[in-house]
Amino acid sequence: MIAPVPQVDTQASVTTDGNPENWSERTSEVLVNALNLTGVKYKYGGNSPEIGFDCSGFVRYVFSQATSLTLPHSTLAISQLGKTIPKNEIQPGDLVFFKTIKNAISHVGIYMGNNRFIHSPSAGGQVRVESMTEGYWARHFSGAQRLDITKSSLKE
Repeated sequence: MIAPVPQVDTQASVTTDGNPENWSERTSEVLVNALNLTGVKYKYGGNSPEIGFDCSGFVRYVFSQATSLTLPHSTLAISQLGKTIPKNEIQPGDLVFFKTIKNAISHVGIYMGNNRFIHSPSAGGQVRVESMTEGYWARHFSGAQRLDITKSSLKE
């Protein structure tokens, strides 16, 4: 069961301490929406809980529901939005990217705090939270972006 996230001032800044009381209301909405989709099956090209999600479909759906942002369809296009964030400054709600196919950015998830992210991993998988510091994801981490979630559209 997910603990309720306190409602806070929408002007509050997101911090790296992972404390929900310091998250903006929009960041809280992104994270709660993402966590509520835990267990939805992976589906290549999927973009809804009923069909399933691929990684970019999951991120697009969460941000659309929580912030009304319209993101591009591809992981690579999403990776070119927002502000690049150094690994040691990633905050909850930031997007994290991975190079899973050759040397190209090909996977995206949403950072949850405490070196964990939520994503729709691959065929046979389902939306879940995983560590960015262990194994496969640590080796394939490529970078992070922070979106301005006060805008209504980031679609190219």
